[in-house]
Amino acid sequence: MQRRNPVKTIILYVLLLAFAVLFIYPFFIQIATSFKTDPDAASNPLSLIPNPFDLHAWQQIFGQTGDTAVPIVTWLKNSVVITVVVTIARVFLDSLAGYALSRLHFRGRGMVFASVLAVMSVPGVALLIPKFLMVNYLGIYDTYTAMILPLIVDAAGVFIMKQFFDSVPISIEEAARMDGASIFRTFWSIVLPMARPALITLTILSFQGSWNEFSHFLVVTRGTPDHMTLVTGLASMTSGQLGAGTQYPLKLGTALLTTIPVAILFFALQRYFVRGASEGGVKG
Repeated sequence: MQRRNPVKTIILYVLLLAFAVLFIYPFFIQIATSFKTDPDAASNPLSLIPNPFDLHAWQQIFGQTGDTAVPIVTWLKNSVVITVVVTIARVFLDSLAGYALSRLHFRGRGMVFASVLAVMSVPGVALLIPKFLMVNYLGIYDTYTAMILPLIVDAAGVFIMKQFFDSVPISIEEAARMDGASIFRTFWSIVLPMARPALITLTILSFQGSWNEFSHFLVVTRGTPDHMTLVTGLASMTSGQLGAGTQYPLKLGTALLTTIPVAILFFALQRYFVRGASEGGVKG
């Protein structure tokens, strides 16, 4: 067995540590700045030690200061509600569609799957105008329905689930069919519990995608504070549309609040995410 060169190992770890610090340091600045005062954040932007330590930004974020000019609590509620509804609906509907494309034999199935792949290849920006025309035609522009409805099905999610169901042996379902189980019963009780890694992968992707969505909300709403999410609201604060000025602690605190839920979900389920992504990929 070949022994590792200790000098090369030390150099490798030093380089990895340097890159880790390079990527993590801005995140630490974000945390530290959220606990600074406005003058301290402006004069010492790279300092990791707030001087003085101040909670005013977080009190304002959670509506404890009486300042309603920047309704971050409303944005947070909108983000949570929209993300939860979209994630649940997308996981359920993408699973149904993936199972149908994998197991059901109907005329035009190949064309439908080809359409799914085609949609995946289209840049999201190219769909913004059709989205606006669609929600405007349906009379749901500037409503929560317009913010949620176009996001509840995702072509990438359908593809992931179909690829996973293709890897499940049909013989497992045949026993349930012989016992008189319907197609939906077989899907719900037999096949879907086996798809846990793919479902967790789809849950993470759906949560992250809907939580961080920006362009879609920008197109289907008028941009009023009542219909903003944390992401669109943060963009409005940064651009000065809400008269937030240079309140760096408030802005970076809101940005940190935007980051935390996705980070927690990913780190909690990362091992299932890696497994599901590999099992839901294209089989060779």
